[in-house]
Amino acid sequence: MSSKITTPFGEAVPPAPRHSVTVHMGGWDTVEKYGTDSSAVIAHFKNAYPRMRPHRDIADSATECVDFSTSEKRRDEHGKMPVPQAQISIRVFRAKDTFFAVVFPEAFSKVVFGFWSTPGAGISSRFAEVNLRHRYVLEEISASDTSPQHTRLMFNGSVHKALRERIVWYVNRATRTSDRSAKPSAQDVYLYPTGMASIYKPHTYMLDLYQGTTVLFGMAFMNTLTAFQEYGPGLKFFGHGSDNDLDQLEDFLRDEYAHGRKVQAIWAEFPANPLLVTPDISRLRDLAGKYDVVLAIDDTIGSWANIDITSSADILVTSLTKSFNGYADAIAGSAILNPASAKYAQLKPLFDRHYVPELYNADAKAIEHNSRDYLPRTAKLNANALAIVQYLQACAEDPASAVRRVHHPWANPSRRHYERVMRQDAEDFTPGYGCLFSVELDNMDATQAFYEGLNVHKSVHLGAPFTLAFAYTMCTYKKDLAWAAANGLLPTQIRISAGLEDTEVLLEDFRVAVEAANRYKQLAGL
Repeated sequence: MSSKITTPFGEAVPPAPRHSVTVHMGGWDTVEKYGTDSSAVIAHFKNAYPRMRPHRDIADSATECVDFSTSEKRRDEHGKMPVPQAQISIRVFRAKDTFFAVVFPEAFSKVVFGFWSTPGAGISSRFAEVNLRHRYVLEEISASDTSPQHTRLMFNGSVHKALRERIVWYVNRATRTSDRSAKPSAQDVYLYPTGMASIYKPHTYMLDLYQGTTVLFGMAFMNTLTAFQEYGPGLKFFGHGSDNDLDQLEDFLRDEYAHGRKVQAIWAEFPANPLLVTPDISRLRDLAGKYDVVLAIDDTIGSWANIDITSSADILVTSLTKSFNGYADAIAGSAILNPASAKYAQLKPLFDRHYVPELYNADAKAIEHNSRDYLPRTAKLNANALAIVQYLQACAEDPASAVRRVHHPWANPSRRHYERVMRQDAEDFTPGYGCLFSVELDNMDATQAFYEGLNVHKSVHLGAPFTLAFAYTMCTYKKDLAWAAANGLLPTQIRISAGLEDTEVLLEDFRVAVEAANRYKQLAGL
């Protein structure tokens, strides 16, 4: 067994670099509190995900924040109200860098906070650190003193070029076929300050072009769902991402097409978070082409090292914060356009017209450095996750075990869809199934016992050096468990991101947790 976790609640997960994006959430009592009122728990975190901080450095995003905060959509039955137009404004400041501040009464913080937490368009901790050093020269300036061209030059240097080139190298290596179609170049890679921004920004670009309904196929990270609900004319959600859902999607697309209603894009995670269902990407590609719809795929969980789906997508988005960066100390995202796509002629000028570089230089530098060992780290993450999954799968096949099911690309019925797009083996890397999985327990008592007995850090993240456990459904959907259950998410599921620890040590940690859960199942049977 590994050393007992001693990290205090609310502190960064060790080795806890200055710009850590993780926080140890503690035991099951925190799960219950977080699910009831996440903001009250986050208020006590000494470390927090930088995307959750309300700052901004790009003028357009500040304007979007004002539009969001003053919208009537902010009004709800619990007393939340939009910010009055007269009480919110944008001011421009310069320390080392130029940044835009949205100014509003503190009483409306929870309303405005929704903009920063969902689109992921806030400044990074490194931006804040550098500019705080220059706070003594802080000055307010006129918005006329800034220009998009200035921003384009500011955050688009040699390190960004190197990062785009590295991404293209990974995307184009060990491809499944010898297809001679055009492949992405560095000019087709767009860098964003967060993974969510790499979804939100392209989504808003396309709203300017298509103004149609967005389809989300399969479960996705909760903020992705929220972004599509909050921004745009409508969302059609197919929560299971199953073959049956594909039939329903085809019926929907056919009906929309017949009535002349535009469907803007089909978005899907590959695999989906947190149940790791892998959609049939070949059929999604066929449907998108048949009904003239953009197909956008988020491959963060599968990752470029393991899967080759660039040729199937019109837009490929990835959270670089996760396994690509790998050290839980920097945030970023990317969107890659597929030059072989029939949509490329529309999307390329659209992206070039709207895109403004926002990935801070220091963050780009950190990610460029950290991603140099992306392949060997991914190999270890793959191996650890698969070893634990195979152990838990054996438990699930034992009627006496409290483990009911394991959700993972290798263990799921949709495994064939995943394996169809795995990259070829190469001398430097053999592809695998990723670091993420969910384990489902027999009942709530067993779930709590497993969670408390599992000697790993409890946190929201994946692809880190350390193994992390997160009670996904209870923390994100405790207030709407019926909706979650209808989409396959149960409170008895715990999401796990395998880390780089010794495999046998991890297996022993999980054996101890399973034994603790088994005792509660045995008590329930008495």
